[in-house]
Amino acid sequence: MLKRTSTAIWHGPGPKGTGTISSLSGALKDQPYSANARFVSEDGKAGTNPEELIAAAHSSCFTLALAFQITNAGAEATELKTVATVSMEKLDAGWTIIGIALDVQGSVPGIDAAKFDELANNAKKGCPISRLLVSVPITMTAKLL
Repeated sequence: MLKRTSTAIWHGPGPKGTGTISSLSGALKDQPYSANARFVSEDGKAGTNPEELIAAAHSSCFTLALAFQITNAGAEATELKTVATVSMEKLDAGWTIIGIALDVQGSVPGIDAAKFDELANNAKKGCPISRLLVSVPITMTAKLL
């Protein structure tokens, strides 16, 4: 069994407080986050937010799953690039993630567009983060370069 951890520390009231998040690997070390970073600062300079971290987890998980799909198909990607966009809206129940869009582009010699699309869809279905987020509609575009 694999276990990975991340620690969030918060100080102060929700609207005006601040927090930091750190990960076991050190990839995140006292990274600031706040309501301002989440709801106001679209440029990301105020710190991170949970939705950005979900997007990072999903894009990296999906891209790794796609790399394995391509390898298992007997090919090798020169490059894969995935942008995950998490969309959130304020609904009656409160702020709700309403969808995640995966936009992947890849350069894969020996693979045609139809095969790339098939492998990308397999990766979307099989990636552990996609499976975790089954309650959220996940869309994807795949483009072979």
